[in-house]
Amino acid sequence: MPKKKEPLIRVLLSKEEIEKRVALLGQEISKKYFNLEEPLILVGILKGSVIFLSDLCRAISLPVELEFMGVSSYGDETESSGVVQITQDLTRPIKGRHVLLVEDIVDTGLTAKYLLKHFRTCEPASVAMCSLLEKPGKSNGEILIDFLGFSIPDDFVVGYGLDFAGIYRNLPYVGIVETST
Repeated sequence: MPKKKEPLIRVLLSKEEIEKRVALLGQEISKKYFNLEEPLILVGILKGSVIFLSDLCRAISLPVELEFMGVSSYGDETESSGVVQITQDLTRPIKGRHVLLVEDIVDTGLTAKYLLKHFRTCEPASVAMCSLLEKPGKSNGEILIDFLGFSIPDDFVVGYGLDFAGIYRNLPYVGIVETST
């Protein structure tokens, strides 16, 4: 049986570039929330944010609590379906707490907009967003990202938590999937 041809992946953001930016994001977040009486709640959006969240929480010099939420709008496709589905909700209430939503990428902004609206109904003391990546051309700046790693072109990317049909999350860099002609 012939082996499936692997796509060519071109490095967009190196491991070193990501490490430096995550360290700076950790400093910015620590500075903004330095006077909290309770730990800051970081809510990682599964599955893509896991690697970013792991590195980010270690770069924050404040007490933090971790929560996770599963959301899908892609399935196994490279384009959003346009429908946001919660696949796993929070395990603890966030009412009166300071919450930082941690995303791998804000693409169309549909998921981010949905999540921010959802979280505000839970009555947190504050809710802010941190995303490793943003495609500003697609979201039209509609979503306020309080802490942003990188703005990238409108290409399909994988690595550092981002996947294609469940694979390539473990790449230590962010790369563009090259389409063969």
